[in-house]
Amino acid sequence: MLPVAELRGLTPRDLNARILTSTQPLLLRSLVSHWPMVQAALQSQQAASAYLMRFYQGAPVLAMLGAPDIKGRFFYNDDISGFNYRPVHAPLGGVLAELESHRDDVEPPAIYVGSTTIDTCLPGFRSENDVDLGERDPLASIWIGNRTRISAHYDAPDNLACVTAGRRRFTLFPPEQLANLYVGPLDFTPAGQAISLVDFQAPDFERYPKFREALAHAQVAEMEPGDALFIPSMWWHHVEALDPFNVLVNYWWRQTPHYMDTPTNALMYAIMTIRDLPPEQRKAWEGLFRHYVFEQDANTSAHIPPAARRMLAPMTEDMARALRAQLLKRMNR
Repeated sequence: MLPVAELRGLTPRDLNARILTSTQPLLLRSLVSHWPMVQAALQSQQAASAYLMRFYQGAPVLAMLGAPDIKGRFFYNDDISGFNYRPVHAPLGGVLAELESHRDDVEPPAIYVGSTTIDTCLPGFRSENDVDLGERDPLASIWIGNRTRISAHYDAPDNLACVTAGRRRFTLFPPEQLANLYVGPLDFTPAGQAISLVDFQAPDFERYPKFREALAHAQVAEMEPGDALFIPSMWWHHVEALDPFNVLVNYWWRQTPHYMDTPTNALMYAIMTIRDLPPEQRKAWEGLFRHYVFEQDANTSAHIPPAARRMLAPMTEDMARALRAQLLKRMNR
């Protein structure tokens, strides 16, 4: 495994298009070390918790709780019919107190508040702790927990992950390593995204032999409070929180307009409609997708008068709305 490429001495104002459209991960050392949240966490866990509670308005947060024997790994149960944790809605103050009460446990229960929208849960937090990404208009989320492990998964948006308390280790894989990561179900997942079934702390190479090849292409980022990591769209990332108290703030944004649907829906629909066709038909559809989607260029529809190209013209918001309505009508027949 290789270390993720590092950039030092940057401030949030230095995050230009070259960085934010990189196709490789970038570790941005000390990018948000000036944040008051980071400074509070460097004082103590109590100071960090008190700082968070300044902004909390009382709405319950969704926490995931696992027994000590899962060793922080939020995952499936043994036969992948369910999960090894239980979700609970609880006040943030109660979660923070629970984290404090188990701080010195040798084998604590796993406690994890994942992907909580900051502007809803902690209004005002971003007025003191934020990265201005301009017109990208990202979704900003906060993640809070103890020593936890989140299995390798990908996200469709680009991602800027900022460590504000505790240390984290990200292990990243390029998209082409998909076949070597032994991904689980697409439609039954712990948190919405398909995950690798490999236990990174104790990989079973007899069961998952191609994972050795994935590791040969892996990049690792060891992160301290104040560090940020840019994760390009579709890169697989395994996340380990290494301390008894960890807080991460992340920003997600897409490089396509907001009205574009997620490609995941197209994948699901293709599995339903194309995957089980006879081989020759499937090959024909592969050619259609290649022609109209993956290798589309100016020549694809040049023979059609511009006014008649319809969905073969550059996509607009009105066209996307009309196509969505048409698809819904067809699927609901």
